[in-house]
Amino acid sequence: MKEEKGSQLKEASTTTIRAVFPVTGMTCAGCAISVESIFKSTGGVIDAGVNFANNTAWAEYDPLKTNPPALQKSIQSIGYDIIIDAENSAELQESLQLKNYRDLKSRTIWASILALPVFVIGMFFMGMPYGAWISMILSAPVVFWFGRSFFINAWKQARHRMVNMDTLVALSTGIAFIFSAFNTIYPEYWHNRGLHPHVYYEAASVIIAFISFGKLLEEKAKSNTTTAIKKLMGLQPKTVRILSDGKEEEIPVSQVVPGQIIVLRPGERVSVDGITVSGSSYLDESMISGEPVAVLKVEGDKLFAGTINQKGSLQFKAEKVGADTILAHIVKMVQLAQGSKAPVQKLVDKIAGIFVPVVIGIAILTFTVWMLIGGEQAFTHALLTSVTVLVIACPCALGLATPTAIMVGVGKGAENNILIKDAESLELGYKVNAVILDKTGTITEGRPIVTAMNWAAEIKDQDDYLKVLFSLEINSEHPLADAVIKKLKEDGISGFPLDSFESITARGVKGVYNGIGFFAGNLHFLEEQNIVLTTDQEDYVQKKQHEANTVIYFADQTKVLAIISIADKVKDSSKEAIRQLHEMGIEVHMLTGDNEQTASAVANEVGIKSYRAEVLPSDKADFIKQLQSEGKIVAMVGDGINDSHALAQADVSIAMGRGSDIAMDVAKITLITSNLQSIPMALKLSKKTVQTIRQNLFWAFIYNIIGIPLAAGVLYGYNGFLLDPMIAGAAMALSSVSVVSNSLRLKALKLRSN
Repeated sequence: MKEEKGSQLKEASTTTIRAVFPVTGMTCAGCAISVESIFKSTGGVIDAGVNFANNTAWAEYDPLKTNPPALQKSIQSIGYDIIIDAENSAELQESLQLKNYRDLKSRTIWASILALPVFVIGMFFMGMPYGAWISMILSAPVVFWFGRSFFINAWKQARHRMVNMDTLVALSTGIAFIFSAFNTIYPEYWHNRGLHPHVYYEAASVIIAFISFGKLLEEKAKSNTTTAIKKLMGLQPKTVRILSDGKEEEIPVSQVVPGQIIVLRPGERVSVDGITVSGSSYLDESMISGEPVAVLKVEGDKLFAGTINQKGSLQFKAEKVGADTILAHIVKMVQLAQGSKAPVQKLVDKIAGIFVPVVIGIAILTFTVWMLIGGEQAFTHALLTSVTVLVIACPCALGLATPTAIMVGVGKGAENNILIKDAESLELGYKVNAVILDKTGTITEGRPIVTAMNWAAEIKDQDDYLKVLFSLEINSEHPLADAVIKKLKEDGISGFPLDSFESITARGVKGVYNGIGFFAGNLHFLEEQNIVLTTDQEDYVQKKQHEANTVIYFADQTKVLAIISIADKVKDSSKEAIRQLHEMGIEVHMLTGDNEQTASAVANEVGIKSYRAEVLPSDKADFIKQLQSEGKIVAMVGDGINDSHALAQADVSIAMGRGSDIAMDVAKITLITSNLQSIPMALKLSKKTVQTIRQNLFWAFIYNIIGIPLAAGVLYGYNGFLLDPMIAGAAMALSSVSVVSNSLRLKALKLRSN
């Protein structure tokens, strides 16, 4: 398997554990950098990462050297926390997020109420008696109580020689308030120097209010990006009824163990994966297959957690529970994808990591320059401009640019039965210019079905013959017999009791009914019975074989009664999906281990010009390497264990959801539905997500590129303009809201072609 590229999370070795923890207390991208740094510096941690947008962190660690409580203690030392209760982490995180949102909402409201009169006094009634004292009294609780978290977090960061956005806010508002308080209490200092003692209470208080309001909007917007996971988690019921000593007993679904018999009533959701042991019913499996038509489940059929029972009742035996169910795997894949970082995010993280120190440096430089050239108002201007630089340069928008787009993109994919394992797939998908398709199970249904029955001209009444055929095939061990039986059952045919039956390995079956011998099998079997085909029948057989059909012969003692054509039917969606890929300018190749004749027939039917037949698994990977050496970005689509090597070699790997577990484990994208049109949909989603990331980065940078020079006072020499710190706070909050709002636009994206 080739080395994984980009930011794909490396797999844990057999001696390490990889765990995901909800993080509490993060308020900006700088916080995420701090948490990640502490994680990585903790003894025993091999690698770690933090996602600010969904407030989670992952860590790969050596359990012999550290454990979750030790990791939690490290994080708590810098003012944050992680939830290590794995069983209830989702509920705890949701509860804490709700509490945090309510607290933030309360702080924002009160900060805004107190900041409003300060703003009015500072902007319109600057000379009113005792105005400065009133403003100081009203501003103090805004800055030091409702804004206390900024100072607490900044201090904890400083203890570890680290800085983040809280450092910027604490410095700017703290300096502005202290400077203003000095001028209020001791105005003579400036009067003695012939200067008016300006105060900036409105800047300090309104900045806190604006930033709090921006964070409130961010929290609400970020919660909207995780609705896909919440919807998936909601598909599993909380309780389940099991049979215990012949009696029904209701227990929490978390207590179900494999082997228990579960009772499923009409309208209920399946709680765990299992196999039907009695009863029958139709189940809505659209969340697994994407198909709207309910599926009949009888004894021996598999059931999947999250699917919905219709009108019947049945009992099933639990096979996979908890984290082993398909639904749990789906949830985990979505969570990992939303928490993973696209390659572009690595650059963003590096920028955010050095951004705060650079901004502090610019603020110090601004202060120094103004002190040197500012004239009589040097100190006032130096203080005002440096504070404004600190405020407007908040890196929140930069930190949200990529993860919010990734989260919404992954959620949008999940809504359309496209499960994305890691963010790299979303970034690379739009670059794909060559798609490799496996045949069986990908282009075709992956199971043989009867496509036609050609009866001899003299057979007018077929019913009795069909019943004899059913009786022969129901006892056959040949895999193709299942296709015949399924077709006959669909047509309402049942069998006759045979006088005798015999199965001949590699030939067919024969039986006697009412003293007449009947045969079903291949051509060699007929020849052994001295039965020959008519010219018309030979022509028909050649035609069907050219169409990649396998034929079974049904005969009596003298003649061929019917020729049954069986094929792995091409999916209804395959031809249209391939047409769409061609329209997107993407090369489409088909690789199959099947014979040349079958491969050619399928390729012609779906419009593929480039195909290879009778290829080994290693040949598929070698073909991908060849295309990659030509500069192609290759996507491989497969469903079997034999595709796993090629899937690992491809730049973007896509597995069919009904395929093997290994294929789905290796692939970066899994299509839950069998509809091949999900492939162009996934590539379209990639393109739109990358466009959104680029737009977000533009909005994040444009505010700083324009705002920092204005805040530093570059226009003062031309027109006397100085940016008010209050306006800077509003611009900073607006940049974050712009980024999150732009990401949420992906929710309205229509992936399906009309």
